[in-house]
Amino acid sequence: MQSILDKLKDNMQVIYRRALDADQSLAKLHQQGQGKFQQVFADDAGFEVQSKRFGPYVEELARDIVTLENQTDTETFEPQLANVVRKMELLFSTLAGFKDSLKG
Repeated sequence: MQSILDKLKDNMQVIYRRALDADQSLAKLHQQGQGKFQQVFADDAGFEVQSKRFGPYVEELARDIVTLENQTDTETFEPQLANVVRKMELLFSTLAGFKDSLKG
C-alpha cells in the first residue's frame, strides 16, 4: 500500500507543476480577453470544487490523497483510491490537452 501512496505523491508533484504552468497561461489568456469559460471541469467530472483555474482542483486532489494516506479501513480504501486515480487521470489528460491547444 505504501508503494501506491508513494506513486500517487510522485504523480501529484507532476500535476502540481503542470497546473502552475497552465494557470499562468490561463492568466495571460484572460488578460488578453480570451478564456471566457466558467470552470475547467464540468459539474459531473467528480470534483467538488469549481474554478476557472487548475490550482483548486489540484488542492482537492491533494486533500483526497492525504485522506487516503490516513485511511485505516481497507474496505473504503479501494473506492477512495479509485476516486483519486480517476481525478488524477482527468487532470493529466486535461492539462495535456490544454498544453497542446496552446501550441496550435
